[in-house]
Amino acid sequence: MKNKNLKILLASPRGFCAGVDRAIEIVKKSIDKYGAPVYVRHEIVHNKHVVDSLKKIGAIFVEELEEIKDKTRPVIFSAHGVPKSVPKEASNLNMTYVDATCPLVSKVHREAENLYKNGSHILLIGHKNHPEVVGTMGQLPSDCIDLIENVNDAEKYSKKNGSKLAYITQTTLSVDDTRDIINVLKNKFPEIKEPKKEDICYATTNRQSAVKKIAKKCDMFFVIGSRNSSNSVRLVEVAKKNGCDKSELIHSESKVPIDKITNCKTIGISSGASAPEILVEEFIQELKKQFILEIEEVEIIKEDITFKIPGKLN
Repeated sequence: MKNKNLKILLASPRGFCAGVDRAIEIVKKSIDKYGAPVYVRHEIVHNKHVVDSLKKIGAIFVEELEEIKDKTRPVIFSAHGVPKSVPKEASNLNMTYVDATCPLVSKVHREAENLYKNGSHILLIGHKNHPEVVGTMGQLPSDCIDLIENVNDAEKYSKKNGSKLAYITQTTLSVDDTRDIINVLKNKFPEIKEPKKEDICYATTNRQSAVKKIAKKCDMFFVIGSRNSSNSVRLVEVAKKNGCDKSELIHSESKVPIDKITNCKTIGISSGASAPEILVEEFIQELKKQFILEIEEVEIIKEDITFKIPGKLN
C-alpha cells in the first residue's frame, strides 16, 4: 500500500558534466577505432556503473601502465589527468595513448606550468592522493609545488626561500571551503598570485549552487554518486552546511533508506558530475513503490557546454 505523499525537489543541473561526457565518448570511440580491448589507466570517471558498462564493451581498467600485458593495445588516460611522467612512460614503451583529461583540468596544468616558468612557487589547494591532485602536482618538479588541504594547512604554511607565491586549485572542491582557505592565504601572503579565472569548474559550482538553493527546504537530501567521487562527496557536505543535516551519499552498494524517508515530507536529490541519470531514475523508481510522489525540478542555470573529442578519434 502506498502509504503517503512525498515531495521531491530535483536539483538541476546535476549528473554528467561536459568533461565526463567527453571522457566516456573517448573510450567508446577508441574501441570503435582500435577494436577491443583498449586499456584505461585509472577509472575513466569515478562511477562504478560507468566503469562496468565500459568493461562490457571492451575496456580494461588498470592503475599503472606496467599492468598492461599487451603493449600494442592503446591506453586512455582518465578525465582526472595524469602526471607528465605517464605519457612519457607510454612513449618509451611505444604505446598508443589517448588523453581523456578534462580540458578544465588541462587548463590548471597549463596554469601551473606558466606560473612555474615565471618563477612562482605554487600552492595547490586540493585533497591528497586524489588522482587530479596527483596529476597536477606531477606537472612540476616536486620541490616547486606544495599541497594545501584545509584552512589549518594554510595557516601553518611558511614560505620557502624568497620566491613569489601563487595558488591553483583542484577543479572539484567545495566553493565555500576553498574560499575560506584562499582568504587565509591572501591575508597571510597579500602578494600571492591568483588564477585569472577560478579553477573550480563550472559544473562543480553549478551543482553546488543548485543544492544550496533547495537544501533548507528538505527533510533529507540524497546525492547519487560514488564514494571516491570528490564532487559527489562535496555535494553532501554542501547540503549539510546549507540547512539539511540529514544528507547522504547513495553509492553503488547503498540500499534506499525507505524507513528514514517515511518520516519526511520533502526530500532533495542531486547527483555528482560522474553519475549517469539512469541512477537518479532508478532511485526515484524505488521511491515510487512506497510513496505517491510529487516531483519538482529546480533549475538554476542551463548548461550547454561541450568539449571536442581528440582529432585522432574522428
